[in-house]
Amino acid sequence: MKFCTLLLLIGLVSVLSLVASVELPSNNEVLALRRFKEAVYEDPRKALSNWNTLESDPCDWNGVSCTATRDHVIKLNISGASLKGFLAPEFGKITYIQELILHGNNLIGIIPKELGMLKSLKVLDLGMNQLSGPIPPEIGNSTQLMKINLQSNGLTGRLPPELGNLKYLQELRLDRNKLQGSLPGGSSSNFSSNMHGKYASGVNLTAFCRSSQLKVADFSYNFFVGSIPKCLKYLPRSSFQGNCFHIKDIKQRTLVQCGASPAQSGPVVNPKSESATKHVKTKHQETSKPAWLLAIEIVTGTMVGSLFVIGILTAIQRCNNKSSIIIPWKKSGSGKDYLAIQIESEMLKDVTRYTRQDLEVACEDFSNIIGSSPDSVVYKGTMKGGPEIAVISLCIKEENWTGYLELYFQREVADLARLDHGNAGKLLGYCRESSPFTRMLVFEYASNGTLYDHLHCYGEGCQLSWTRRMKIIIGIARGLKYLHNEIEPAFTISELNSNAVYLTEDFSPKLVDFESWKTVLERSEKNSGSVSSQGAVCVLPNSLEARHVDPKGNIYAFGVLLLEIISGRPPYCKYKGYLVDWARDYLEMPEVMSYVVAPELKHFRYEDLKAICEVITLCISPDPSVRPSMRELCIMLESRIDTSINVELKASSLAWAELALSS
Repeated sequence: MKFCTLLLLIGLVSVLSLVASVELPSNNEVLALRRFKEAVYEDPRKALSNWNTLESDPCDWNGVSCTATRDHVIKLNISGASLKGFLAPEFGKITYIQELILHGNNLIGIIPKELGMLKSLKVLDLGMNQLSGPIPPEIGNSTQLMKINLQSNGLTGRLPPELGNLKYLQELRLDRNKLQGSLPGGSSSNFSSNMHGKYASGVNLTAFCRSSQLKVADFSYNFFVGSIPKCLKYLPRSSFQGNCFHIKDIKQRTLVQCGASPAQSGPVVNPKSESATKHVKTKHQETSKPAWLLAIEIVTGTMVGSLFVIGILTAIQRCNNKSSIIIPWKKSGSGKDYLAIQIESEMLKDVTRYTRQDLEVACEDFSNIIGSSPDSVVYKGTMKGGPEIAVISLCIKEENWTGYLELYFQREVADLARLDHGNAGKLLGYCRESSPFTRMLVFEYASNGTLYDHLHCYGEGCQLSWTRRMKIIIGIARGLKYLHNEIEPAFTISELNSNAVYLTEDFSPKLVDFESWKTVLERSEKNSGSVSSQGAVCVLPNSLEARHVDPKGNIYAFGVLLLEIISGRPPYCKYKGYLVDWARDYLEMPEVMSYVVAPELKHFRYEDLKAICEVITLCISPDPSVRPSMRELCIMLESRIDTSINVELKASSLAWAELALSS
């Protein structure tokens, strides 16, 4: 008996020792995570709902990963959660963290310099937020960094030279910010001293430039100046567009946007020698001109002058018509210039204009959020006595709203309102109010959510049968054919993917361009700064830059979407790469073609699959010129795909279930 008791005691001591050996993350790490949660003031998707600040072990919290022994936090990944808040300086206390990923939220404020204390950090992804201020030079102390993504924020200042300490850096994404100065190893000698003083850093960053590890980098759409360093010439040219570089073969910002006059950007010429040369030439020409040539010049000059006067009078007359938009500049009480937009246009006369109050009631005080991006938030609502609606609210402050943004917003409303097809999302109206500042688009809501939701959900009731997928494919093709070939001017979807396809109650697809707001920003950005601060400007609706139309790009995206529909795989997976690259080996080989079909689809028609694969192959051709039109692709699909459910009824219980639901 004593012996048994002794064994029991030994076993108990061993268990207690084992438990004691499993350490929880340190108090500093727990404190840092708590501080971050406290700094988040909006969490619409409940991403931090199980972050119980009274519980000391964070290893089970959403987005938190720990070491195998659960003694340290090594990863924080909360992406696309629409969090609104700040980055806590206490992040610098999570000493062993290797990946900090907060991509695609609405975080504001600055990047804490304390992040430079993270010596083990390998991935820093703060892209697609609303962060501001400079990139802290202390980031260069995190010498293990391999990936930095700060794209699509509002970062300012110059590239810190301390980035040259990151010898393992392989990926650097800084596009779509407000960064200034010259790139590492580049020269700004071609710019005036005023330009150099305003933007150029004057710091030698060749250490960063010498990094042989850097494989991916994007500096586009900032305010970088000078030249592209030779050591970065291997990067795609698009990585440098939308800046203030002194180069001609890559699209750059205007001189006004970059703060330089046309005279400053041209080559320097000695004014004395130029004047002397002109004087000699003019004198020589005057002595050698015959009388008949002088008469022709006088007549030509008179005609040109007359045409110029007629042009001015015509423009003034058109500006007085109803189809014009007048933009007078006024002075506010504070002395700050602003645009007062007076609309006398018929563009929106047939489009319903909703009040903010109506939409607020319909969307339950804007509490029902069904989607978001850095540029917009999407709400679901129900109009009183009317249809269900999806409301896109544009995320922009009144002080950042320019006259051209207003013009392009209205142009976009008019463009979307003309779409009328069973497979295209219907714009019901818009909302434009100044107090509080509001710009919203109101669409008809499709009750079954997005195609993405159905292709990538798990569990009972999620699976789409083969026949239903074929019907969705035909519907999408018809919608694109209408947009590309049956209306004038043509219309394309800004970002065509499974999230842009909404499904009605009977699973009919509707193409919705919820990303159209991005095109408004892009077009307006090109015109910003082109209006002077005196007098009034007449802007004719037809003179505004038209919506970018890219049918060939849509057709490529359509091919990728077809592949996603039949395979059930996302277009890109971190561990498996791009879906198109995986599928190429199977698309043109009949004996292995069935490998692209989702494993859970046990019943499908081989003839349908063959037609789909042929269309995909045409769509994803690297040469855009050989991609067929949507009219041709639609004919191919409609003539060869059988969408009758009878094909599956005998073999597929899922088809029987769908038939019962639709009846």
